[in-house]
Amino acid sequence: MKLYNTLNKRVEEIVPRNEGVINMYTCGPTVYHFAHIGNLRTYITEDILEKALKYLGYKVNRVMNITDVGHLVGDGDSGEDKMMVAAKREHKSSISIAKYYTDAFRSDCDKLNIRWPDIVSPATDNIDYYIKIISKLLDCGYAYISCGNVYFDTTKYKDYYKLSGRCADDLMVAVREDIKEDHAKKNPFDFGLWFTNSKFNNQELQWDSPWGRGYPGWHIECSGISIKYLGEYLDIHCGAEDAIFPHHTNEIAQSECYLGHKWCNYWVHMGFLNDKSGKMSKSKGEFLTVSLLEEKGYDPLCYRYLCLNSYYHNALTFSYDILDGASNEYKKLKTRVQSIKDDDEYQKDKFDIYNNKFRDALSNDLNTSTCMTILYDVIKDKDISGKTKIRLIESFDKVLSLDLLKKDKIEIDNKFKKYIDDMIKKRDEYKKNKEYDKADSVRDELKSKGVIIKDTREGTVFEIIS
Repeated sequence: MKLYNTLNKRVEEIVPRNEGVINMYTCGPTVYHFAHIGNLRTYITEDILEKALKYLGYKVNRVMNITDVGHLVGDGDSGEDKMMVAAKREHKSSISIAKYYTDAFRSDCDKLNIRWPDIVSPATDNIDYYIKIISKLLDCGYAYISCGNVYFDTTKYKDYYKLSGRCADDLMVAVREDIKEDHAKKNPFDFGLWFTNSKFNNQELQWDSPWGRGYPGWHIECSGISIKYLGEYLDIHCGAEDAIFPHHTNEIAQSECYLGHKWCNYWVHMGFLNDKSGKMSKSKGEFLTVSLLEEKGYDPLCYRYLCLNSYYHNALTFSYDILDGASNEYKKLKTRVQSIKDDDEYQKDKFDIYNNKFRDALSNDLNTSTCMTILYDVIKDKDISGKTKIRLIESFDKVLSLDLLKKDKIEIDNKFKKYIDDMIKKRDEYKKNKEYDKADSVRDELKSKGVIIKDTREGTVFEIIS
């Protein structure tokens, strides 16, 4: 498996620390609002990566956090906690906000066929572990206390700028506008490990610590959760490209200073989803959610299809015209797949040829667009039996997760349901009176409206066909 490694700025072969086993950490959502489809592009890609690794024979241990405290509006150390902002907006507690939006995020994942990771841990479940890490960082001189808060001293970690590929002067110019100066810091890019009441007196979620009652900084949670559940060595860390600085940069600094050795070898970042105004974000006000796409009549999997036909590391442009095209292509693909007859002999040699091509595409920096081309090649190949095609499609869909062989459930309204029930009763009467021609005419009329009826021991049942 080869992936683009942000740390070394090149595509590299993945060599796990333990042969055949991948320890993988993916940054989870801050559950203060619904996830927009730009956020979900990252989670779709991480899901594809996990499934691809398993398809290639690796055992994958995957952990994801849920940020339910400490993520400040500025993404640095400025502004209020995003959970507090949401609590005020909706007049609810931070805990109820976190549960509501965690459930909403999981529902979105289910609709997009994103597998829920093996371990999903809320930040608030691991406070003792963060305190353990911070205490050691203070003891070893990597952190300091100022104005009652604990900060990491970025000048003490010589490789601080390696992941971003920038230097301090560059970042002072290029730093995001919403990261504001904190005068309690010794250096501009030092970051908070623990905030006490001296930072925010109205913070709802607080815990006792050696430095006073307060709460953890945002960056410490991912280091703590990863090390707690996956150990001292991590193979792959994933996230969106805007997490490179400061979030992932800070994770590396605090983790390696705590552990005393290199922590993670491979950093995999996903490109933005852009609309006509640029990067999609919640701060723009109205944003696109899975629920909104459904309200507009889209199957959420057509968005997954769109993502699969792009390179994960590049920006993907979104418009409704583009989504319409993906939706039409996805529907046609499902129709073609489900028209394949499961007949003739299984051809192992043909299966192996296409399966190896699919594996090669996955191994080549997760080249899902080539995987989709291979899928279409299988469907078009006249020298492959129907049985072999279906086996290949079943196999490919373990990674693609497009439900290609799953028949769509067709919803019917109460009026049409009553019509069907009445027609079935009428047919039963005709059969009872041995008026078989009339009974057949009822069957034919229902069939003309897309309803197939079947006689069983339990009575007559029906199926809606598209």
